[in-house]
Amino acid sequence: MIAKENLVTLDAPDGYRVLTSFGRVTASATRQHNMLRATFRSIGAFIGLAPVEYLTDAERAREEVLEDLRVKASQLGADAVIKIRFEAVEAQDGSVDVLAYGEAVRLAPKNYAA
Repeated sequence: MIAKENLVTLDAPDGYRVLTSFGRVTASATRQHNMLRATFRSIGAFIGLAPVEYLTDAERAREEVLEDLRVKASQLGADAVIKIRFEAVEAQDGSVDVLAYGEAVRLAPKNYAA
């Protein structure tokens, strides 16, 4: 499975170069607006709950798409996803759509001779 540090918006993590490209991978997630959850998030923020207890719908959707990117890239044989971009839209009904895409690659240390 691809490590979190190998999901980057950069062309490659520091000290590495792209050995093989497997092409683009995409993922999307939708979180429906939940008034009750939003109310509890607000109360949690007010009383000082830990941030994980009141993550926003967009943040939860972002985590879902990153996990999906990680799985899809691993299935292709990649050990990293580079050049990750996000798009997020909040609909009028309060739901949140998040799309992420990047390039699935296999990395090698810069000093590695292929």
